[in-house]
Amino acid sequence: MTPELSVVVPVKDEVENAVPLLNEICVALRGVTSFEVLFVDDGSKDGTVEALLAARKQAPELRVLRHAKNSGQSRAVRSGVLSARGQLVATLDGDGQNDPADIPNLLAAWKKASAGLPVLGLVAGQRRKREDSAIKRLSSRIANGVRQWLLKDDTRDTGCGLKLFSREAFLALPYFDHLHRYMPALMLREGYRITHVDVHHRPRAHGASKYGTLDRLLVSFSDLVGVRWLKRRSRNPERVDEL
Repeated sequence: MTPELSVVVPVKDEVENAVPLLNEICVALRGVTSFEVLFVDDGSKDGTVEALLAARKQAPELRVLRHAKNSGQSRAVRSGVLSARGQLVATLDGDGQNDPADIPNLLAAWKKASAGLPVLGLVAGQRRKREDSAIKRLSSRIANGVRQWLLKDDTRDTGCGLKLFSREAFLALPYFDHLHRYMPALMLREGYRITHVDVHHRPRAHGASKYGTLDRLLVSFSDLVGVRWLKRRSRNPERVDEL
């Protein structure tokens, strides 16, 4: 049976977080919708894949994909979406800081807002309270402010990993590294409608962040320039009719 929802989780060296997160996803969605869970391993060296494979006996919804070499979070998300069987895809980070209990709320928001035009492409989670260091919260606030000013994407927190979107809409977006941080602006560029849901955020229980503050800011600046160029070069027909 084709699932209604595919949950895509990119992971790298999250051996202590992966299986508990998988269990939470299954608890949150069993009895709510038909679903599959795709963990996409992006070159882990700590036993993450082995732990997930061992967990498949208790979680038949699980599929495990593995990159031959580290290719980044956006590539892992794209690999998961390309392999997804559901027409709706939810994503969340593999570090356990996103709460899987929020996924049904995103799904309910999708069903409530899906009627009408333009076609709904994305329900974006926005963290109510960041459970991160002060420097990370400050840098994120600055980056989000600059991004909103330049891209006019009406989203206060594009870095939130919790998102739910149409597989078709996602695959219509131009692909580049760090795409996942610019999905609202790119969905709007393609003529899709977006909506937002406030979600929880949790402290990291195990492991360490794979991103540094300075390198993230430097990369974000060059990405902003590129996405702004894409928006300015867009020509959207709004509607295509077959005659």
